[in-house]
Amino acid sequence: MPLVTASQLIDGARAGRRGVGAFNVIQVEHAEAFVAAAARAGTGVVLQISQNAAKYHGGLEPIALATLAIARASSAPVVVHLDHAEDRALVSEAIELGMSSVMYDGSALDYEANVEATADVVREAHARGVFVEAELGKVGGKDGVHAPGVRTDPTEAVAFVAATGVDALAVAVGSSHAMTDRTASLDFERIAELRAVVPVPLVLHGSSGVADADLTRAVEEGMTKINISTHLNNTLTRALRTYLDQHPTVVDPRKYLGAGRDAMRDEVVRLLGVLNAA
Repeated sequence: MPLVTASQLIDGARAGRRGVGAFNVIQVEHAEAFVAAAARAGTGVVLQISQNAAKYHGGLEPIALATLAIARASSAPVVVHLDHAEDRALVSEAIELGMSSVMYDGSALDYEANVEATADVVREAHARGVFVEAELGKVGGKDGVHAPGVRTDPTEAVAFVAATGVDALAVAVGSSHAMTDRTASLDFERIAELRAVVPVPLVLHGSSGVADADLTRAVEEGMTKINISTHLNNTLTRALRTYLDQHPTVVDPRKYLGAGRDAMRDEVVRLLGVLNAA
């Protein structure tokens, strides 16, 4: 199946009160696991490449082109998305490489500067048919920041969407990036308030720290795109450790990376059920 646009996948899910799983790609095994899970679950997924992942690979192009190739070969609908880009030039590069969705993260800026910078990204991206996600209300956990009390204001969110023209909005509702336990406390009342007034799909960042039942409820209350990364890296790491403990003489990385890939695939299939994605 060819790549689908983020609007096709995410807007349709919003209308049906379904969740869309968005999973971060660090290595090709991540991308392979996620598209295999999508095919097994019979639903679409978003493959995300962050600015940090691009830096790890020495640039966006190597990991982006590999991920795009894996996505194009998938039997399930797949969107390839640039995640948490603060570097404006990286957004332009992602568009040129063929990624159909980008997130420009201006949340560290003051409100007016965030609006101005995001609107500029939207103008460039929409001219190429590319979907744009932005963030309003600092979600904790990036670069050591932890802000569990921050909440996105609904009135400000409506004004931000109108001023920028973004296609989706990441909001602060109690989750935090890079959590290794699942103890985040979501503000479901605020999610419902935002869903009632914001005209574009809402995005939950930091979802690795959210328990299954709360992820399901978050989708029911109005979140659509659900970003999960750290939890799947935990899954991968546990599988690698188990395999290497059981096979102490193995030297072929395909053996233990394959075990990790399979573990991530199975967990994503399960998570897609939790998100009511199908």
